[in-house]
Amino acid sequence: MANPPLFLVHIIILFIFTQSLFATSHPPNPIPITVSVSDVGATGDGVHYDTVPIQSAINSCPDTSPCHVTFPAPGKYLTATVFLKSGVVLNVEPGATILGGTRIEDYPKESSRWYVVLAENATDVGIGGGGVVDGQAEKFVVREDGRKNVMVSWNETGACLGDECRPRLVGFLDSVNVRLSNITLNQPAYWCLHIVRSNNISIEDTTIYGDFNIPNNDGIDIEDSNNTVITRCHIDTGDDAICPKSYTAPVYNLTVTDSWIRSKSSAIKLGSASWFDFNHFVFDNITIVDSHRGLAFQIRDGGNVSDIIFSNINISTRYYDPLWWGRAEPIYVTSCPRDSTSNEASISNIQFINITANSENGIFLSGSKKGLLRNLRFMNMNMTYTRFTNYSGGLLDYRPGCQELVKHGTAGIMMEHIEGLEVRNVEMRWSNYELEQWNNPLEFKPSTVNNITFLNFNSGLYTNSKLR
Repeated sequence: MANPPLFLVHIIILFIFTQSLFATSHPPNPIPITVSVSDVGATGDGVHYDTVPIQSAINSCPDTSPCHVTFPAPGKYLTATVFLKSGVVLNVEPGATILGGTRIEDYPKESSRWYVVLAENATDVGIGGGGVVDGQAEKFVVREDGRKNVMVSWNETGACLGDECRPRLVGFLDSVNVRLSNITLNQPAYWCLHIVRSNNISIEDTTIYGDFNIPNNDGIDIEDSNNTVITRCHIDTGDDAICPKSYTAPVYNLTVTDSWIRSKSSAIKLGSASWFDFNHFVFDNITIVDSHRGLAFQIRDGGNVSDIIFSNINISTRYYDPLWWGRAEPIYVTSCPRDSTSNEASISNIQFINITANSENGIFLSGSKKGLLRNLRFMNMNMTYTRFTNYSGGLLDYRPGCQELVKHGTAGIMMEHIEGLEVRNVEMRWSNYELEQWNNPLEFKPSTVNNITFLNFNSGLYTNSKLR
């Protein structure tokens, strides 16, 4: 029997490693104690605040035993911020909803703690049960706009700065052994699920829905956190769907499998917050639908990226309004300094294997003079390029920072500042409709791309431009 390909060995080893972390960190527990919020006074009528009974139920859980705090169905449990403690899992029954408040007084004084559900310095915590946590984002819309809605910003109160001054939905900060399973996270007013400085995270069978016209309603943001497994998730949201970020520490050992994603920004994005390294990520068996960008690296702040595998991924990307970052690139790998004070970082040992894409733009690979892309590998790929929307093209999108938006023709793969690129078994085709939209299959910035290998690379036209 022939040995398996090296990339499969890497995937298997990393997946087993991340899974074993959870196996060893979650020993068998005794049967959890169950506390119902309705037994301590929650009405679940969606009108009166149930914050006090919900928090009372959580606080009543013993410190020495696992505890399930149940939200019975049917019911809509309106609440200000509730705080989880170690050992507590919220069990939201099918037909029950935790409904986030929409007043600034519903949230703590510090804007960094603005969440509907918040765990801080907790162990063995989570949410499950088949129900919903809803952020009521529609009540934060100041003005609906077909391009991008204008949202409430509580910066006018002095609580925080910027237009993104509104509450997140669920946050786990400085926590260990976090699990979300069989839960729907609905209509966040800002980021949806935020994992911060935490370790051993499992997110499975989770559905995230954020309005497509609401900015900054990211699906899952994994910030300075490690050993994370995301599987069997359905994410449909306006902004980035899965987004690792490194503000204060490296991010490593992230595995994402068997999931479906749609985003008006990037389906999967590393960065743009990238002060520390990213390494040892696996993304496998993922479907990306009608997104503004598919697989993206926005490395802007000096943290290096290495040893990332994307495999068995089906992508469709399309143009949306330029107000949203992204120009329909199925794959977007960029490393450039955010501004004159930022360090340049490298991206190395990145593999794209068994990728199928149908897109309105080509692949964009852009390093910088001191932040090269190194050892990129594209293997077993089928790329189809055709225009099917009326949005304008002809732009390279470096945002945030760098050169911002640059007028430029379209090519199948656009390359600059690369040291080591292998393209093997890649089929590229594009429509002959409005042929002037496409310059050529491959475009190199002169004298910046070195050590390239093409093996079994084919490109050409196809005639049915209406196919998607």
